[in-house]
Amino acid sequence: MCVYKSRCQYVCVYICVLVFISFCSDCVVFFVSADLQAALYELCWNVIQGNLKLDLVTSVLGDMMDLREDMPSILADVFSILDLETGALEEKNRRDHYTQLVGSCLSLIPEAILKERLDPETLESLGLIKQAHQFNQKIVKIKTKLFYKQQKFNLLREENEGYAKLITELGQDLSGNITSHLVLENIKSLIGCFNLDPNRVLDIILEVYESRSDQDEFFLSLIKSYMCEPLTLCHILGFKFKFYQEPNEETPKSLYHIAAALLHHNLIELEDLYVHLMPLDVTIIEEHKREISEAKQIARKLVMVVLPSDKSEDREKEKEKEEEKFEKPPDNQKLGLLEALLKIGDWQHAQSIMDQMPSFYSASHKTIALALCQLVHLTVEPLYRRVGVPKGARGSAMLALRNSRAPRPAETFEDLRKDTFSMLSYLGPHLSHDPILFAKIVRLGKAFMKEVFCDCFKYRLYGQWKNETYSSHPLLVKVKAQTVERAKYIMKRLTKENVKQSGRQIGKLSHSNPTILFDYMLSQIQWYDNLIVPVVDSLKFLTSLNYDVLAYCIIEALANPEKEKMKHDDTTISSWLQSLASLCGAVFRKYPIELAGLLQYVTNQLKAGKSFDLLILKEVVQKMAGIEITDEMTSEQLEAMTGGEQLKAEGGYFGQIRNTKKSSQRLKDALLDHELALPLCLLMAQQRNGVVFLEGGEKHLKLVGHLYDQCHDTLVQFGGFLASNLSTEDYIKRVPSIDVLCNQFHTPHDAAFFLSRPMYAHQILSKYDELKKAEKGNRQQQKVHKYMSACEQVMTPVHEAVVSLHPARVWDDLRPQFYATFWSLTMYDLAVPHSAYDREVNKLKAQIKAIEDNPEIPLNKKKKEKERCTALQEKLQEEEKKQMDHVQRVLHRLKLEKDNWLLAKSTKNETITKFLQLCLFPRCIFSSIDAVYCARFVELVHQQKTPNFCTLLCYDRVFSAIIYTVASCTENESHRYGRFLCCMLETVTRWHSNRTTYEKECVNYPGFLTIFRATGFDGGNKADQLDYENFRHVVHKWHYMLTKASVHCLETGDYTHIRNILIVLTKILPCYPKVLNLGQALECRVHKICLEEKDKRPDLYALAMGYSGRLKSQKVHMVPENEFHHKDQQARSATPASQQNGPGSAGKPAASSVKTEEGQLDDGDRGKDKSQGTVKPVNKANSAAAKVESKHAHNETMKQFTKAVKERDEKEKSGKEKKEKKEKALGSTPETKAENRREKQRDERLGKEERVAREGKEKTPKTDREKVKPEEKINKEDKVKAGNGDATELSRERDVIKESKSKEKGDRSAAAATLKSPTPRSDSVESERGERNSHLFRKSFWRLNMSQCLVVFLYFQCLKIGIFPFFLTPLPLRFRS
Repeated sequence: MCVYKSRCQYVCVYICVLVFISFCSDCVVFFVSADLQAALYELCWNVIQGNLKLDLVTSVLGDMMDLREDMPSILADVFSILDLETGALEEKNRRDHYTQLVGSCLSLIPEAILKERLDPETLESLGLIKQAHQFNQKIVKIKTKLFYKQQKFNLLREENEGYAKLITELGQDLSGNITSHLVLENIKSLIGCFNLDPNRVLDIILEVYESRSDQDEFFLSLIKSYMCEPLTLCHILGFKFKFYQEPNEETPKSLYHIAAALLHHNLIELEDLYVHLMPLDVTIIEEHKREISEAKQIARKLVMVVLPSDKSEDREKEKEKEEEKFEKPPDNQKLGLLEALLKIGDWQHAQSIMDQMPSFYSASHKTIALALCQLVHLTVEPLYRRVGVPKGARGSAMLALRNSRAPRPAETFEDLRKDTFSMLSYLGPHLSHDPILFAKIVRLGKAFMKEVFCDCFKYRLYGQWKNETYSSHPLLVKVKAQTVERAKYIMKRLTKENVKQSGRQIGKLSHSNPTILFDYMLSQIQWYDNLIVPVVDSLKFLTSLNYDVLAYCIIEALANPEKEKMKHDDTTISSWLQSLASLCGAVFRKYPIELAGLLQYVTNQLKAGKSFDLLILKEVVQKMAGIEITDEMTSEQLEAMTGGEQLKAEGGYFGQIRNTKKSSQRLKDALLDHELALPLCLLMAQQRNGVVFLEGGEKHLKLVGHLYDQCHDTLVQFGGFLASNLSTEDYIKRVPSIDVLCNQFHTPHDAAFFLSRPMYAHQILSKYDELKKAEKGNRQQQKVHKYMSACEQVMTPVHEAVVSLHPARVWDDLRPQFYATFWSLTMYDLAVPHSAYDREVNKLKAQIKAIEDNPEIPLNKKKKEKERCTALQEKLQEEEKKQMDHVQRVLHRLKLEKDNWLLAKSTKNETITKFLQLCLFPRCIFSSIDAVYCARFVELVHQQKTPNFCTLLCYDRVFSAIIYTVASCTENESHRYGRFLCCMLETVTRWHSNRTTYEKECVNYPGFLTIFRATGFDGGNKADQLDYENFRHVVHKWHYMLTKASVHCLETGDYTHIRNILIVLTKILPCYPKVLNLGQALECRVHKICLEEKDKRPDLYALAMGYSGRLKSQKVHMVPENEFHHKDQQARSATPASQQNGPGSAGKPAASSVKTEEGQLDDGDRGKDKSQGTVKPVNKANSAAAKVESKHAHNETMKQFTKAVKERDEKEKSGKEKKEKKEKALGSTPETKAENRREKQRDERLGKEERVAREGKEKTPKTDREKVKPEEKINKEDKVKAGNGDATELSRERDVIKESKSKEKGDRSAAAATLKSPTPRSDSVESERGERNSHLFRKSFWRLNMSQCLVVFLYFQCLKIGIFPFFLTPLPLRFRS
């Protein structure tokens, strides 16, 4: 066939192939016939369009007629379709082509087939009929005769005796050897003998079968042998069903039975019988919708508040409905047939009928549900007997159906998927009609879940149960409404007093509908958080399933996307989330609820970058493990937190949560079993910064800070739980090394060390115990040696790992050993809180005494409580002893390591900077106990006399630059930073308050050197040490710097600055302010904040008012400035240079007074000159240029000085007059009088000091003034040497001087500690300039007070040494020129 070239020939080949396939494969006949018809249609259509030749197509069609028997019929169908299409076309030529094509094929298709298929007009044109009109009339007559003419039977011809004998034949006893074949022969004889109608005989056979429905086998075989047309039998059955479709008629069950049996044996078709049954499907659907709407209306009424008038109307409507129900509607014959099919086990036909109806409509009828339950019983019986029957249970085995066509019983779980699961899905909630089957299914489900278990699968079931089941059936809609109504009734009456009674009701209601009950209870808790305690107490009657459903409902409520987790002001977390978090902590602690789902939910939220739900984890850990995180801890609690675990539990938390052993064990098991411990830690550590940079977005800064604090606090709390509850092996197994945490998981360094710190402690103790067991020895020296060896083995890898955390230049100043030591130790390692241990022991003793003195406590309870208190007391004492031994070992270790901590490769300023940046500041804001640790560690490093560590410079940097640190803190970090500053100030105050303490703890310590030489510290030169009085000046300078920073933050108006500085000031209130004028300055600014923020920002107003009240109570402890430090400048000027602190005075800041000769080198040449210890010479050209500029500036200054003094005098005079008027107006109150008296005494004291200073100046002999000149020369030489010192230290000195100058604006007190010696230089140029202006200067000088004089001296002193004092601006108005 491949030789053909035309398109038609290819089509013919395709047709032949299709026909060949249809002959070869019976399974694809239907699809091939369809393709064949399409190919023939395309072929003929091409002929009609004129694309193919008629004779060629006719020959091809003729060849194809012999290939298949039904080919003429297929071709006739194609011609019939083309007849319709061409008849509708306007092109006459195409109709002619069609007529020619059909005419050429008349020999191929029988004439009768064409007359059946083609239109009469077409037949007339082909010559097959004479006239189309006559043909149409003939067709109408034939149809009328067939379908509309009634068949008349001659009833008189049929003899009644034949029917009687027929009934007798069918009603005989069938127990013998009588078969359907013998009876059929007799029936045929009766029909022939008595002229019986065959259809009437079949009807009588069905009637007898209906009355003897137990003889299925006989009658079914008889009917199968008797009948020839299934449709006839179906019509007879239809007439029988139609007879019972009248109202108040009931279709007999026997009729349903025979219909089901005939269907089951395929004697009739369901589609043929279904059309005879009532009611219609449309009616059933409408009835179902009506039932659902009525159920929803009832549910709505149960929820709504109904008025009395509405109630009466509803009663009338209900009466009308009841009257309508008296008229019984006809039976639902479809449901009756369905029941019969289920009883005989014909699931296939039953499923077809159920598919025609709405979901669960058929199963909502009890008879249908029970029949389906019985079928499920028979299906699951073998599998249930094998895996589901519990031990000791008894039950009778069910007999299988005798029907071989019923569903096969299930032997394995795989067999359940074939029919059982589909039956259960159709049964739905109506499985409740058969409790025994319900129990069987539950037991089978339990056995199945043991093989295939997954939390997500379980929660998916709960979700479908809660969200889909109750809306799919009218009965369940009503049940849901009734459950909600009952839940409302219980919750309205739930109180602490009736928890037991309400709990029983809740338990009973939760057995059947837990999801609805818990959903309502959770919604109430989200609105009213005072319900949490009684609700938690009332849940003790729930089952394990109910607890599991409760956990799911809580997770679903937390994940509700419709609820906002922020309040409308976008600054705080919503109260509903806080209430649910509190509920989670209480419920999961008290009851054995599985935690895996909740923990996985929090983990998934963190993965998605959402940190709101960390509040849940925080509450769960706090309630279940008793670990509380708060920054409002008292000093006693904080001290207790530095002890062991028992001391922390007894005195470290606000609420002592007891009996947490079981709950913490459950939490630990859930974390370890599902491998969530480390992922949660890492996600929290990473999310902490993500809160600011990723999650922050457009959120309010206050909310971002709160989320950051929440994330950080939860990390600290969770890490503390893991450290105290996980075993050493589990912890080390799960926490990776420090370099992996930081480099691979990108964990911040502070969090990484926080997680690794317990691991180091565990490893050191384990190694120490191993060494003690290996070498037995009780000597203390041997124990210390073994401890050092254990530390070295554990920490050496850590020292190597931390090198990769920072650039190489960092390790030029800090040794990795020092860095790792700082981050690996805790307060537990540095000090023993003896007072905390004693306090808790005394509390226990008092409890024992109170128990003994209480006569109301029973004796057995007394004994138990006394034993408990005694055991705790012994544990605390043993723990204290253990910590003492540990601290001694650690301190000895630090003493041996200290010489290798810090290197002397760079200036002390840079070393302290790196120490603050990488160690002190990150850790002091990590937690409250870490803040105390940082202060204690600095003191310890000082006490250990660590080489190259400048204590003065460290304290100076901490106290002098707090503005930026405070501004960058969150609220909780401000609490910790304030606690750190308070601890630092406590140490400084202790040294400041007692000379003996200072000399004992600071003198001859390298940390208080003011000059470091290249050769190192020899410890014998007192000139290099800071004496006690000068230290007091430095402390005053630090207090002033704190005041200046505080005032700056308070005056910015920024929310974060004000809030944070108020928190810090509240924390350091025990140690600051101590100077009266500084306290008054703070009081003034805080009072201003109170006035400004009262109506704007209530939280700031509350903070300011709280601090203001506490500050006023501290006024009695404040002292005047001259009592805080001596201000006698003349005595200090007369002191020999050898007793001063090197080139500068004691009042200079530590950063500028504590200088090393290496630190005086320029940054560019530091490496070149460091080893030689040389000093770079002063750049003379620069110095000369500076002197010329300063000379011109000085001349201009002196010209305007007199004018400035006059203006100042006039302003003071007008100010005094205003003040006197104000005092007269306000002087009537006692408070004002007392304040005026204090102000008057202060003015008299200051005036006396000015007179003494002036008299001393005038009486100083010339010889004494000349004695000062050698000292001036020494100072000059030292300052020239220091001219090219470290740029950073010089700028720092300028900043300090600038701060001291700006302080004089509006403030009487003078920070003498910040000033240099006021002695003039003996330079010729400067002397001439001084002589020219001496008269003017003396005339104006004595009108200034002491502090203002010092400022002027400092101003001119800077000019004399070649430094133009631009860094002192802004000066007071009288010096600004």
